[in-house]
Amino acid sequence: MRWALVKVSLAVTAMVVVAFAVPLGLVVREMARDRAFSNAERRAAAVAPALSITTGRDQLRRVVAAAGSGADMAVHLPASGRTGAVGVGRQRATGEDIAAVRKLGRVSTAEVPGGSALLQPVALSTGDIAVIEVYVAEAEVTNGVGTAWAVLAAVGAALVVGSVAVADRLGVRMVRPARRLVRGARELGEGRLGARVPEEGPAELRLAAVAFNSMADQVVRLLANERELAADLSHRLRTPLTVLRLNAASLGDGPAAEQTRAAVEQLEREVDTIIRTARQAKPQTTAAGPGAGCDAAEVVRERMAFWSALAEDEGRRWRVAGADRPVRVPVARADLAAALDALLGNVFRHTPQGTAFAVDVHSGEDAVIVLVSDAGPGIPDPKAAMARGRGKGSDGSTGLGLDIVRRLAESTGGDVRIGSSVLGGTEVRIWLQRDGRAPARRGPRGTVRRRRHPRTAALPFRRFTRPRARP
Repeated sequence: MRWALVKVSLAVTAMVVVAFAVPLGLVVREMARDRAFSNAERRAAAVAPALSITTGRDQLRRVVAAAGSGADMAVHLPASGRTGAVGVGRQRATGEDIAAVRKLGRVSTAEVPGGSALLQPVALSTGDIAVIEVYVAEAEVTNGVGTAWAVLAAVGAALVVGSVAVADRLGVRMVRPARRLVRGARELGEGRLGARVPEEGPAELRLAAVAFNSMADQVVRLLANERELAADLSHRLRTPLTVLRLNAASLGDGPAAEQTRAAVEQLEREVDTIIRTARQAKPQTTAAGPGAGCDAAEVVRERMAFWSALAEDEGRRWRVAGADRPVRVPVARADLAAALDALLGNVFRHTPQGTAFAVDVHSGEDAVIVLVSDAGPGIPDPKAAMARGRGKGSDGSTGLGLDIVRRLAESTGGDVRIGSSVLGGTEVRIWLQRDGRAPARRGPRGTVRRRRHPRTAALPFRRFTRPRARP
């Protein structure tokens, strides 16, 4: 916008300067020419009275010398019966021009080498016509024209520069508020809810800043209301959870009772996490800084120990590969556990009992891949499944499970892909960037680029023999 205003101002001012300076320069030249010839007419008029008194050459020479430079004036007298004209001074005009002036009887000019000649007829007492010739040099005709044109050019340049400077200042006055508005919108879009725009500048941009600040305040209020609502709704779950915990305590001993009590405790912790996160000003699932994160292999072992009891009850074979050594990832332990629970819960919820499943952890220099695969019927439309993960749940699903997994991966610069597993069912790939900066390499849309770890690709299904740990 700023440069557009400068260009428009430059073009308009240049056209105005040209429109006025060129005619004015021509007028100045004509005025200089008129001044030179007016001076020549005055000199000729000073000699004319002497011709009515005498035509003697000596007297005329003295009169011409008194009127000005004798080299620039000449007096042409009638021929007095002889061919040609006589007089005093140097003749520059041709005989035809002099004869034409005598015949017409009015002042005329003629072009001569080096300038022009003013020819003025004068009637003598004898009735004949004498002609006074005044030489006007070209330098006298253009005297002062160059200076006047230089002044006009300087004034025009000053006008152009001044208009450009004024347009630039006006552009700055308009562009700065616009840039502040853009910067505020970008900051608000990045999650900095305290971003506001100074209400300065032209009236329209002030109104835009007022509207932006009002919108930002409304967004903050809406988010606060949403957080409070989420916290209140989560808090309402405490009463039924207390009842479940009391009932679970009376179940006695045994694997099923232990599993039930562990599930209730895990649910209570998740509810507490939801309440704390909702009370905070920003989401908990964010990219961790350097040195933060958790051991993905340890989290996988812990969650598989939790789900293994239910797998045994349903007769499901399962396998864990790549979780026998530490694998550091830049995400919070609770977030990774929630993502794994969401995927494993989908396996138990959407596949028949007895369906096998597996969790593979592949560690690379720049990324960690967690694969959750099953031998179920598969997902015919992976794109639709990811859409449900963005909040379009159906068939008894809230649509939040895949959304939790997606946000976890994207917080590190990675992604989530759904494809077909080697078991014949569904494979969900979670790509976690170790540095949390560069975006993950993406395969074809809706497919998984399989990268099997050389030591885990051919591992058969086996029971996980680690001690069962409480979640």
